[in-house]
Amino acid sequence: MTIERAVFAFAGFMVLLSVALTHWISPYFMWLTVFVGANLFQFAFTRFCPAALVFKAMGLKPAGQG
Repeated sequence: MTIERAVFAFAGFMVLLSVALTHWISPYFMWLTVFVGANLFQFAFTRFCPAALVFKAMGLKPAGQG
């Protein structure tokens, strides 16, 4: 798995988790969805993502590298 795919998988999981937490625990968990969306938006322009740094440290490679 590449860093990019891991970031998208992690973001998707966090969105689904926040929707479930919003539904069953508290509506304030919707802010987690807002944070994930804002992070993805800024990543598109800055190419900086804290999760990508963690995945890189775990040994995942960027797309295009074997």
